[in-house]
Amino acid sequence: MHDEQTGHTPGSALAELRKKLSDGLARARLTKTQLAARAGLGRTVVSDAFSPSKPVPSAETVAALARALKLPAGELLELRRTAAQEPGTVTPGGPGRPIGQWDPHALEVHPAGTAQDGSGSPGQRLMPGYVPREHDRILAEAVREAAVGRSRMLVLVGSSSTGKTRACWEAVQPLAEQGWRLWHPFDPTRARAALEDMHRIGPRTVVWLNEAQHYLGDRAAGEEIAAAVHDLLVSPQRGPVLVLGTLWPDYVQQYTALPTPGGPDPHSRVRELLAGRTVSVPDAFDPRALAAATALAEGGDRLLADALTRVRADGRLTQDLAGGPALLERYRTASPAAQALLQAAMDARRLGVGLHLPQVFLTDAAADYLHDTDWNQLTEDWAEKVYAELAEKVHGKQASLSRVTPRPRRRPPGPSVSAGAPSLQLAGPVFRLADYLEQHGRTTRRHLCPPASFWHAAYTHLTHPDDLHSLAWAAEHRHRLQWAHHLRYRAAEHGSTRASSSLTQPQKRPGDREGAETLYRQAVNHGTPFVLYSRVRMREEDGDWESAVSLAQQAANRGDAYPLFRLAVMRERAGDREGAEALAQQAAGHGNTYVLIGLAVMREEAGDREGAEALAQQAAGHGDAYALADLAVMRERAGDREGAEALAQQAAGHGDPSALARLAVMRERAGDREGAETLAQQTAGHGDPSALARLAVMREKAGDRAGAEALARQVVDYGNPFALYIVQRVLKGLWPYGLDPDGTPTPRWR
Repeated sequence: MHDEQTGHTPGSALAELRKKLSDGLARARLTKTQLAARAGLGRTVVSDAFSPSKPVPSAETVAALARALKLPAGELLELRRTAAQEPGTVTPGGPGRPIGQWDPHALEVHPAGTAQDGSGSPGQRLMPGYVPREHDRILAEAVREAAVGRSRMLVLVGSSSTGKTRACWEAVQPLAEQGWRLWHPFDPTRARAALEDMHRIGPRTVVWLNEAQHYLGDRAAGEEIAAAVHDLLVSPQRGPVLVLGTLWPDYVQQYTALPTPGGPDPHSRVRELLAGRTVSVPDAFDPRALAAATALAEGGDRLLADALTRVRADGRLTQDLAGGPALLERYRTASPAAQALLQAAMDARRLGVGLHLPQVFLTDAAADYLHDTDWNQLTEDWAEKVYAELAEKVHGKQASLSRVTPRPRRRPPGPSVSAGAPSLQLAGPVFRLADYLEQHGRTTRRHLCPPASFWHAAYTHLTHPDDLHSLAWAAEHRHRLQWAHHLRYRAAEHGSTRASSSLTQPQKRPGDREGAETLYRQAVNHGTPFVLYSRVRMREEDGDWESAVSLAQQAANRGDAYPLFRLAVMRERAGDREGAEALAQQAAGHGNTYVLIGLAVMREEAGDREGAEALAQQAAGHGDAYALADLAVMRERAGDREGAEALAQQAAGHGDPSALARLAVMRERAGDREGAETLAQQTAGHGDPSALARLAVMREKAGDRAGAEALARQVVDYGNPFALYIVQRVLKGLWPYGLDPDGTPTPRWR
């Protein structure tokens, strides 16, 4: 909008004022020093009035210069008022347009999906509900200061698709209500637009420097743009303005790095501009933000609900929201060979194959997904090109198919696996399908059966017994019975207990014991300890106790102590306590204290408190305090509160504060609120505030909202994700994890 009387904008009015002053100075044939003396002004004041890089001169300065140069003071003062946008003039807008007229996607806010279900116009780009985080608080403060007249600049620093641009968009909405404008320098290039029009920016304008490296990092203009932004921020007559930008951390490090002595300093002005004006945006949502996102999802936000199914564990919510639609678009526009590989990967994941998909399997499996025309057009290096195509990243650093390096498996020290055991280490490169595409495949391909090349590649290249067994089951339910049979045998050969069990079921009729034994031995020779359990049961049923114990010991040597547990329980029930305890000690020696815990509870139930506690102490000595915790619960139920609390304190001392938490719940139910809260506080002191969270739930359900909120505030202070989740679900009618539906703790060994 222009001045209705003169047609001037602030920038043009200031330029016209200085032109008239320069013309008058030339006609008077004076130097600026002589003019300063004639006007009674300082030399610097006069020089600033003529300089295009200085602020609008004051009315007194303009009036004095007009008198000294014999120029019309009224005309010059009107130009000065327009330039300074003082009351009485119509404020021109300058570059940009009102914030409310902008589409956030035009400002490079990533869309999270399109309307496909009647929730909007077809193809309309959607945004999920917004979850404020810590950087939003800092942004909001900058916006408040700008709104009351103080120019501010803030640059959000974070990795790709962490929500920086969306945060800026949400932050400026209060300014939209106050009539502020927003300028996004973009055309013909970002740097040129910023450099050419920065001097035209008027007050109450948001300068939008998204992807600020395109402005501040420009080799030719970056330093000039930084100087222009600095001038904009420090010129009172041009403010208030709000400058918002976004940068990746690598760029910030590059621009703020100090030069070497005597070396070039290409970013000195940018470094000065950024000093104190950056705020970090984390890669992942913290527990509080995830809880808030969950609440929005449960309130009907489908985009957040969909994303949370994939990222609740790592919290990388914004990356999924930004990258998902881009990945889907990549899939839809991919080459036929790339689509075939992705479809094979989708089918593998939905039918039960693990996360890590061998390259050789995917390459062979893809063959029958291709039409004959596309298959005949493949070149010799087609696979190499396709994997490179699928490795290209979209927003959020996500790729359709990423090569991964599986982490080494780390287990507690124990007996080594026999030399004959198969290695589950995958041979050759392995890949992981993007979670978003995996979920898309589960939905869109759920009624499709993979072609023959898929089953053949699985039989030929997959080696993990669980993968093979899952595919055997899938083949059987899709009436690919021959493939099911061969895959099940392959799974048994690689040590699948379930596959071996399935294959031996028909042979369990009388007189066919030998066939079952053959398959069992075959599975054991491939290093699968779990199948020995079935042989232990067979020996038990035959009354061959010595052989049963021998086989149970073999299973324990191979990593499965459960057969020893079964035999120990049988000995205990038969009255052979000494034999039961000997077997339990053997199991504990193999790193399995489950047997000791079970026997401890059995002896407690039989009234042998001393024997129970001795076994529980042994389990705790092996690093497992669960037995002490379970005995504490049992003694609490029996009315022995002092004994229960003593055992719970011992369990907490061994690293299991949950015993105190369970007693707290029981005392709350018994009406002893003071005792419950004391135990819950002790639990929190051991680093586990979940007891406080459970009490909050119980008090909420009992109608004591004030008491529930007081406990919930304590939980929030601890910041424990699980406890926060419980509090967030207070009104959802769900009982806490670890409790029966009626709220009663139960021994965990059962």
